[in-house]
Amino acid sequence: MGIIEAWFMDDSHENPQLPHHLNPHEPVSPDYLAELGVLHWKLNPEKYENDEELDKIRADRGYNYMDLLDLCPEKVENYEQKLKNFYTEHIHADEEIRYCLEGSGYFDIRDKQDRWIRIWIKAGDLIILPAGIYHRFTLDTSNYIKLMRLFVGEPVWTAFNRPQEEHPARRNYMINFGQKMGMPLEAH
Repeated sequence: MGIIEAWFMDDSHENPQLPHHLNPHEPVSPDYLAELGVLHWKLNPEKYENDEELDKIRADRGYNYMDLLDLCPEKVENYEQKLKNFYTEHIHADEEIRYCLEGSGYFDIRDKQDRWIRIWIKAGDLIILPAGIYHRFTLDTSNYIKLMRLFVGEPVWTAFNRPQEEHPARRNYMINFGQKMGMPLEAH
């Protein structure tokens, strides 16, 4: 399984489609992402239509809805405005599941200290963001991504822009992930 690339971001407000590495660069491990509730699989995007591993993930997690989305200036009306909307910090009441089939883009999430972590998804990356995590999305400078969107039940794509501290999904997220993070491990 390939390791997904993630890092802490700088505070620059210039072009959001740039990598925004800190200087010096501070990578984020998959284990740290998992502590925040972010899950990742590396799959073969060329066989997504007949992928047993993808089928197993979907069955295990109850993802019965699926659609495909091409994001690029040529295929999306109001492309610039849509990118701005995706890049507004928000939460969802449900998990956000995205499987990158082609191209690449960035999911930015907040850690417990409210620092931005940039996750670079590329072809083959399946990522799950837990309900209630503050996040945003943008394309990188390639300006193209083809995503599979997965969902449990009927899809609801409602974004709740920050602040949402009283939203039930945010409260559950803080109970499930916010309390566990940063606590010292007991010696055995």
